[in-house]
Amino acid sequence: MTGHPHFDRPDRPEKPRAKDSVAEVASTVDTATHAMFSELTGGLSPAALGLVYMDWALHLAASPGKQAELAYSAFEKQTEFAQYLTRCAMGGSTGRCSAEQRKDRRFRHPDWEAKPFSAYKEAFLLAQEWWEEATSNVRGVSEADEKAVRFAARQVLDALSPANFPVTNPEIIEKTVESNGTNIVAGMRNYLDDLQHTMLHERFGAESDYAVGKTLAVTPGKVVYRNHLIELIQYEPATAKVRPEPVLIVPAWIMKYYILDLSAHNSMVKYLTEQGYTVFMISWRNPDADDAELGFDDYRLQGPMAALDEIEKITGAQKIHSAGYCLGGTLLSVAAATMARDGDERLASMTLFAAQVDFTEAGELMLFINESQVAFLEDMMWKKGYLDATQMSGAFQLLRSADLVWSRIQHEYLMGEKPRYNDLMSWNADTTRMPYRMHSEYLRKLFLENQFADGKFMVGDEPVFPGDITVPIFAVGTETDHVAPWKSAFKIEALTRSDVTFVLTNGGHNAGVVSEPGHPRRHYMVHTSNDKDRYLSPDHWQEVADREEGSWWPAWTKWLDDRSGDAVKPPKMGKALCDAPGTYILME
Repeated sequence: MTGHPHFDRPDRPEKPRAKDSVAEVASTVDTATHAMFSELTGGLSPAALGLVYMDWALHLAASPGKQAELAYSAFEKQTEFAQYLTRCAMGGSTGRCSAEQRKDRRFRHPDWEAKPFSAYKEAFLLAQEWWEEATSNVRGVSEADEKAVRFAARQVLDALSPANFPVTNPEIIEKTVESNGTNIVAGMRNYLDDLQHTMLHERFGAESDYAVGKTLAVTPGKVVYRNHLIELIQYEPATAKVRPEPVLIVPAWIMKYYILDLSAHNSMVKYLTEQGYTVFMISWRNPDADDAELGFDDYRLQGPMAALDEIEKITGAQKIHSAGYCLGGTLLSVAAATMARDGDERLASMTLFAAQVDFTEAGELMLFINESQVAFLEDMMWKKGYLDATQMSGAFQLLRSADLVWSRIQHEYLMGEKPRYNDLMSWNADTTRMPYRMHSEYLRKLFLENQFADGKFMVGDEPVFPGDITVPIFAVGTETDHVAPWKSAFKIEALTRSDVTFVLTNGGHNAGVVSEPGHPRRHYMVHTSNDKDRYLSPDHWQEVADREEGSWWPAWTKWLDDRSGDAVKPPKMGKALCDAPGTYILME
């Protein structure tokens, strides 16, 4: 692959023709150097991290008042800790000198209240509080850099937690004594197994009982259309009559679609067919180096637009319900805005699962998205022609390192526990890649520059804007989403001219969406805002929304029913190319 990885950069001045060859060689050398460094840093730009640190450190160095405040806080916490140790030594009630203790799940085991482990815990939590103060409210530091340096400090602290070390974690000591040290042997075996998987590029959990086409993605259906980027699956009807409007589901291209068709008991696809809907699903191809030049508009045209055309041919439907998950929802929103601009009225409604159209408050994932970081990722992708799944998963794991990294090390390597895979974990390990150009355009134009929400995102010769969308919208946000925070997903209400029913459900980015009826301890809030209603802030919305117990899926299908025609005989199945789940889903 040749050329420089930066796309659509009019701000890059053209060099004189005589210097073109020199400039090209220099650019290639720089790109190759950055790509080499990326292997050592896990795709994180050292320059980006350095700039964040310098912004904080220089402003802190120039703030004697903040320094004095931190010095006083350190003295106060040391005094508090000394008093705590004195109470412990005298045998009195130890109490708690850190309010954070009540919220930190790492120290829930009762043995953390025993000596000397309570002292380790309290010292760590007090240090954690101090660093939170040190990285917050430093005058002059940009909001983005403050969040980034606070995040970086948390990563270091998470690594240094006493819960991570065998001699300071009472749970590990207890396990070692009970098992006569066999947990250490089992933990080493788990580590070597994981190392082997990594070295051989094998998928974690591949040896579990969960397998695509056998226990996962088993809802009956046929692949009825295929192009270079998608296979379109039509699922067999499960009822004698169906609604005349089929449902097209657009999953994210960075994950395989079957999170929405997991096991029989929690398959959204199966549930929809049982509610009387004809369901179509896009299954994305796993791209390789030959697909490096595929861009965002290729995904729009060969994805939802091609699927809509084929669904119309197969069913004859005049109107089609659409649903998009995560980045698939972003892609669907761009497609819907383009259709509205061009007078294409085939959409009956649009449903968004944990999807964003405005990225100004896209959570901690934005800590990885700035000019330096995007340029570094572009250079990294230049080497292979795509972004590898392991590089993406590393960034997501950092967002919840205490739960996804260090907790795993404690339980699997130090306590010797073998993880019990479930269907969601098996899906999560079945990763995909992203093409070089597509990912670069997505990060730069949508995440970094927020062009779609600002009405500057070009599709063809004209920009598109969410405000052109008028079809009814059902949008779902999840309470603990680290990828698409619900308050960011909530912005769809203000950005479109649609009637929006917004649902806030408990759970995270994946578990909150896979929330089938009968799932224990589920609840949600729901409220509909009409286009003419005054704007509600997210906090105000929570005050007026209705709280319901159970799964939100029945509320969604009721919403679809109200916007669908009377049930009719199911349409014929399209010409089958192969059985579901198809071939693209099996691509490694």
